[in-house]
Amino acid sequence: MEIILQVLLLALGFVLLVKGADWFVDGASGIAAKMHIPQLVIGLTIVAMGTSAPEAAVSISAALKGSADITIGNIVGSNILNILIILGLASAIVPVAVAKSTIRIDIPYMLAITAVLFLLGWDGTITLVDGLILLVLFAAYLAYMLYMAKRGNDEGEPVKDLKLWQALLLTAVGLVLIVLGANFAVDAATALARIFGLSERFIGLTIVALGTSLPELFTSVTAARKGNADIAIGNIVGSNIFNILFIVGLSAMIVPVPFVSNFLIDTLVAIAAGILLLVCSLREKKLVRWHGIVMLLCYGLYFLYLL
Repeated sequence: MEIILQVLLLALGFVLLVKGADWFVDGASGIAAKMHIPQLVIGLTIVAMGTSAPEAAVSISAALKGSADITIGNIVGSNILNILIILGLASAIVPVAVAKSTIRIDIPYMLAITAVLFLLGWDGTITLVDGLILLVLFAAYLAYMLYMAKRGNDEGEPVKDLKLWQALLLTAVGLVLIVLGANFAVDAATALARIFGLSERFIGLTIVALGTSLPELFTSVTAARKGNADIAIGNIVGSNIFNILFIVGLSAMIVPVPFVSNFLIDTLVAIAAGILLLVCSLREKKLVRWHGIVMLLCYGLYFLYLL
């Protein structure tokens, strides 16, 4: 009975996280639009970060509750899953175009900052200073994105036309749902780990990582099915960069985040997944079906290793 209850609470947590992130993005974007903040800035900040809100909420909540294995496991696990499962599924359905700037700048930057996470975690803790380094690197990437978007005259994400009270209400309700969902997810995942004798690392790398990656999963696979697969890879790479630099950085600014030695291997797997993505993208500037199958098989091998 306890197991069923915790599974239901975990599922409830994920539902609240996904819906809360959706409402928070719509509401915050609406407020920004009413304040005449350019759509470009809204798209690159609030909307772009919205799909990573579940990872942020869960990781920061886990860090505050002392479940640090879920904090790092969620981020590293999500980044591995984003590439191998989400892009794997999307490209298995339809070819996924990869922009030149993504190949030249974004994927190498993702690989570089994953290597930085590996080096910062080598001594066993992501400290306040480490968190500051990650946040500075995040600010640099955000500045680069703004520069590139302006150069490309990108209008950013479309914003829903909401009345100010509607936008405020959506933002507040969305934030409450995100916080509640994160609490449910972390507590239930920790309880399940205890019941089944599994480590928090395993739970964080698999179940929690999958749950918090649901927004990216739904967005990318739906885009692929509708023939808009070219938007999938930018969202995934951007989300991975945000996960490491902003979420781990912010978590470490709040409380030191332990980085157990096993996570060094998982971080190397995340780097290997990024290299695989780069190699697959280089020749044809797109991911095709056999690339997707290879990615899915690689995740299968990684999952067997975790077991």
